[in-house]
Formats: sequence, C-alpha cells, structure tokens
Amino acid sequence: MQILTGPNMAGKSTYIRQVALISLMAQIGAYVPADSAQLGLVDRIFCRVGASDDISRGQSTFMVEMSETALILNHATDQSLVILDEIGRGTATFDGLSIAWAVAEHLHDQIGCRTLFATHYHELTDLAQAKQAVENFNVAVREWNDEIIFLHKILPGAADKSYGIQVARLAGLPKPVVERAKSILAHLELHSTKPEAKKQPKAKNTGQAAKPESSLPQLDLFE
Repeated sequence: MQILTGPNMAGKSTYIRQVALISLMAQIGAYVPADSAQLGLVDRIFCRVGASDDISRGQSTFMVEMSETALILNHATDQSLVILDEIGRGTATFDGLSIAWAVAEHLHDQIGCRTLFATHYHELTDLAQAKQAVENFNVAVREWNDEIIFLHKILPGAADKSYGIQVARLAGLPKPVVERAKSILAHLELHSTKPEAKKQPKAKNTGQAAKPESSLPQLDLFE
C-alpha cells in the first residue's frame, strides 16, 4: 500500500490513474509508456476516484463515495489493484479521517491487495509506522516567493503540508480572502499544537467581533 500525499493540482490523481491504466494495458499485451516495466497480474482493478452525486437516486456525493468504497471492500481480493482518491473528504473531518483509516487498515490487514491511496489526511501517513506493507510517498513541490512549483515527481516520504491556500490563490481568490485565510490558518495551527494552552479571556466590548474561543485541541486518535 502506498499512501500518497501532496497539494491539489500536483498530480496525485493523475499518478494513481496512470498506474491503473498501465496495469490494464500491460495485461492485455499493449505497449506501456516506459523503457521497461515489471507488473504482476491482477484479477480486477477497482477505482474510487472523483466526486459526483446521483440526484435521480437521491444519493449525495458522500453516499456515492461510500457505496463505491463498500463495493471495493466487499469484492476485492489479494490479487486486485485498488486506487482510492480522497476517501472521506465529503463529511466532517474526524468522521472522514476515521473512515479513511479504517478502510486502509481493512485493505492492508484483511484483503492484502496492492493499493494506491491518495489523501490530504496527513494522519494516515502514521500507518507506515504501524503496518509492515505501507509506505509513504509524496508529489514533490517547491516553494518560491510564497508560490508553489509543481515538479511532477513522486518521492519517498510524506508531504509536510497541503499548500491549500497557495492553490486557492492560483485559482484566483481575491487577495483579501487569501490573506484572511492565512491569518485563520495560523490561528488554528497555534491552538491545535498547544494542548496546555489556557483558554483565552473573553474579549471586552470594544465594538469589534471577538475571535471564537479555541475548541479542544486535535488529538492523535491512533496512538
């Protein structure tokens, strides 16, 4: 199992789709885009990539995602190839992370198939420390003058952050929105990394909106 992290637009989805397509091409005897390749046979290729709802059936994007994930878990074998992209993103953070972690554990422990798992849940990279057949990889990027440069390379190890705000700026979000997002991110990171931090005193009535009090810090649920 490869846990693949990296920012949006860096190529995570393209990479895992490429692996699935090359596996299919090789197995039917077609040429593959490589000087050489050694690939094992697979009985099926399962994909959970993309986001779409099914209005005619009354299914939300998250419901479709879970239905397709359930199909994979119920039918994949140890000879299957599974690619998963952003499992759990359609619901609350803790719910989504918990589902993604449980799915990864089941694929590793119970099914034992080859899996590529692209995710923004950096907590999932801890699986490499607990599971023998899990490795972390990341899509390489470089920062330069508050910009990100996509290198289109897959490297060993986990990504250090998601670069979501930089990508949002590239997409054209107004500068005040981007700057406000940076401020909020710094505030959230400050309070999520200091479990001993005391509660902030209530703001005085100065006519300005007070910052919301920090909720309980995010804990490592998988220690």
